[in-house]
Amino acid sequence: MPSYANRYISNLTRETYALILAGGRGSRLHELTDWRAKPAVYFGGKHRIIDFPLSNCINSGIRRVGIATQYKSHSLIRHVNRAWGHFKKELGESVEILPASQRYGDEWYCGTADAVFQNMDIIRHELPKYVMILSGDHVYRMDYGALLAKHVETGADMTVCCIEVPCEDAANTFGVMTVDENKRVRRFDEKPAAPSEIPGKPGVCLASMGNYVFNTEFLFEQLKEDAEREGSGRDFGHDIIPAIIEEHNVFAFPFRDPSHPGQPYWRDVGTIDSFWEANMELVSPQPQLDLYDPSWPIWTYQEQLPPAKFIFDDDERRGMAVDSTVSGGCIISGSRVRKSLLFSNVHVHSYCEIDGAVVLPGVVIERHCRIRNAIIDRSCHIPEGMEIGYDQAKDKRNGFRVSKNGIVLVTRDMLAALEKQQQLLAGQNQETA
Repeated sequence: MPSYANRYISNLTRETYALILAGGRGSRLHELTDWRAKPAVYFGGKHRIIDFPLSNCINSGIRRVGIATQYKSHSLIRHVNRAWGHFKKELGESVEILPASQRYGDEWYCGTADAVFQNMDIIRHELPKYVMILSGDHVYRMDYGALLAKHVETGADMTVCCIEVPCEDAANTFGVMTVDENKRVRRFDEKPAAPSEIPGKPGVCLASMGNYVFNTEFLFEQLKEDAEREGSGRDFGHDIIPAIIEEHNVFAFPFRDPSHPGQPYWRDVGTIDSFWEANMELVSPQPQLDLYDPSWPIWTYQEQLPPAKFIFDDDERRGMAVDSTVSGGCIISGSRVRKSLLFSNVHVHSYCEIDGAVVLPGVVIERHCRIRNAIIDRSCHIPEGMEIGYDQAKDKRNGFRVSKNGIVLVTRDMLAALEKQQQLLAGQNQETA
């Protein structure tokens, strides 16, 4: 049993207000975020990315949470209302949506710091002693109580949660810190092209996870100063942290997972390849991210669905799935599914072969399809006989996106465009005949 049982639910967590920044577009996910913000992207067979920081808050004892939304937030707001709308304000708990509403000016959220600045009156009303700022688009499990305890122990004004990352992965992607022997931050570079290495660990740097703890009044002071600073990008990484590390106590908190010694599980599923890889990790026999751990549940909204169903047991068509995750409402009808994740209400008709696929909710796959190393977006209808992931040139001609590592992304809009193209071609052929 993991040591998550030794939690830090105390006055520290009860005196903390968490603000999750969930307005990110996630442009590197391309068409997966055409109609939803990155925190609303599906993950792990039944969850959305936002469920992970929210579950971490609740499991840590932090029960006052705000979610700052902006980019195409409808599906995110709908999900949060369904999954997290049961908290009682009169009991001192709440999960509230905080859309960009121009409370302090005529602009929408202009950066991570501005998203907090525009909600200062809401945070102040909660009277927290500490404010925790969390990124809403990463997948991990973490007891925030340990982070809060270290923040108080060091006497920090601000604490930055961090993780060791290969320099090549952090370059142009993460904020990178340089710290002294006491973990005090001495330098902070936002998305540098050449990250500074950790002394004694060549090729490895200390990257910010985008999670911060502030003493409340200190946070408000810095946000007001930044709002008045000419040329500021209103961002924690670009502006706030570099401006305060010289004169204030800013400490780094290295993230550790008590259930896994060594490098903790933390994924920035910000690209098609990383999204597919992180989902594929979950179908291994003992994944590092254990979604079955009852001591640290990942909460989400669940429809009332029948159990998954596998039908037909003939030699030529057998409904089966191996090394896979299959959610409720799915029907595997005389087809073989291997090393794949099927979200809810997926129907795979007979004589199909599905291998290494992430299939989002409501997808219908007609007979005689072959799909390999692919992501099929929500509610796609894959026509009979289609092959995906076997011929990259053909996939590209069909209008599908092929990633650097050869993962194929298919969406409803792509399928609609392909169908229209085929109809036009068929009409031209009839005219020629």
